[in-house]
Amino acid sequence: MPKYVMWGSYCEDVLEKRAPHRQAHLDGLAAQKESGVLITIGPTKDLTKVFAIYEAEDEATVRQLVEADPYWKNGVWTEYFIKEWIQAF
Repeated sequence: MPKYVMWGSYCEDVLEKRAPHRQAHLDGLAAQKESGVLITIGPTKDLTKVFAIYEAEDEATVRQLVEADPYWKNGVWTEYFIKEWIQAF
């Protein structure tokens, strides 16, 4: 199955803005991880970017997951890009 990399950006004041949505965000990610579609996800140390790797049927599936996330729906993530990725090692 293809793998996809997602890079996204966080809003300003991310710590405050994410707080009311964090548990729903984490619960959703846990479900994605358990199903095998989410390989890994996390912020950069400076909390300006998010990086994720997904294994999914197609890019549209990954876009649906990102856009259904409470962080996207509530403006905590402000933009994102997805690229199909070839894992060499």
